[in-house]
Amino acid sequence: MDNMDSMPDQKFIFGGVQVVANQMDTLLERELKEHNLTTKQWLLTIVVQNTFDHDPTIKEVAKGMGSSHQNVKQVALKLEQKGFVVMEKDANDARITRIKLTDAVASFGQESQEKSEIFTEKLFHGITTEELAMTRSAIEKMLTNLEKMDQDSK
Repeated sequence: MDNMDSMPDQKFIFGGVQVVANQMDTLLERELKEHNLTTKQWLLTIVVQNTFDHDPTIKEVAKGMGSSHQNVKQVALKLEQKGFVVMEKDANDARITRIKLTDAVASFGQESQEKSEIFTEKLFHGITTEELAMTRSAIEKMLTNLEKMDQDSK
């Protein structure tokens, strides 16, 4: 790790994103364990809560999480067993399943909000507003590129 300064930016960022994701996952798993949740289960609730103004379909949540329909369905089934979501057939099309958050998510959110804010504050300590904006822009472009790569490989 000593020669990271000489590593080309693309390689550093590629590896760095992986390492950051793994370390965040490890720390989040540790925190979520007391609530009997996995990182993926928690992420699903966050995506549903913050991305949609309606009860989304499994397909919509899968797109929002960057995951497959099957993976999201499995995660949602576990969350349903734990009382965090309800999966309901769409009123107009029985082939479509919608994911609806329960009140348990709201009470968990209130309980964990302070911890979450402290975690986020520590994670982004010393990073300027300009650096955050540039990082956001780069990640948005990477996500767009990944989506295109995924479509091209089908």
